Amino acid sequence: MINIALDGPAGSGKSTVAKILAEKLGILYLDTGAMYRDCALKCLNSGVDVSDEVGVKGIIDGLDLKIRYDGGAQVTLLDGKDVSKEIRRAEISMLASTVSAHKAVRMKMVEKQREIASEMDCVLDGRDIGSFVLPNAKYKFYLTADSMVRAERRYKELKERGEEVDLNALHEEIIKRDYNDSHRDFAPLVKAKDAEVIDTSYISAEEVAEIIIKKVKG
Repeated sequence: MINIALDGPAGSGKSTVAKILAEKLGILYLDTGAMYRDCALKCLNSGVDVSDEVGVKGIIDGLDLKIRYDGGAQVTLLDGKDVSKEIRRAEISMLASTVSAHKAVRMKMVEKQREIASEMDCVLDGRDIGSFVLPNAKYKFYLTADSMVRAERRYKELKERGEEVDLNALHEEIIKRDYNDSHRDFAPLVKAKDAEVIDTSYISAEEVAEIIIKKVKG
C-alpha cells in the first residue's frame, strides 16, 4: 500500500503537488483540507461560531459530508450539495483553520481519512498527516516556503478567480494562520520526525513532485 503524507503551512504548494503526484503515480488524491472547509461552511450556514467548541460539536455530530470522485477530481458534497467551489473562498479558509482545531472535528475527519487510506494507494496533504493522521506512512514530506512567497501565490490564485484582494492583508492572514495552526493544543502543524523537508519557495510544483516520485520509486 502506497500512502504519501504531505504536510506544511498554508500556501506551501501541498495541494498542487499532491494532485500532480496522484496523476503521475496513478493513485488517489484525498483533499483533507476540503473536508475541514466543509465543516467551516456548515458552521457558517448554521450560524454557529467556529470558536464555540460545544456549538461546533453539535453541528459536526450530524454532519452530512460525502466525498466522490468525478473525472479524477474530488467533489465534496455538503447536505447533498456540491460545494467544491464555495469552500475555496478566503473567508472559509480562515474559518477552517479555527474549526479544525477542535478535537471532535479532527477526530471525525481523521477517522474517515484513515479508513480511505487503508483501502487504497493515496496521497494526503494537510497539517498533521505524517505526525498524526498516518504516522505509519512510508513516505512523509514537509513542504515549506517563505511567507511572502506563499501570500503572493494565494494573491495570484484569488485574482484569477476575479476576487478583489490585498496582498499585504493576505500576508498577514498567512502569518496569523501559521501561528494558529502551529500553536493549537490538539494535533498542531508540525514536521514529523521522519519527514523530509522540501523548500518550495523557488522551485515549481512539478519539480517538487519529481523529487518525491524519485524517492517513492527508489
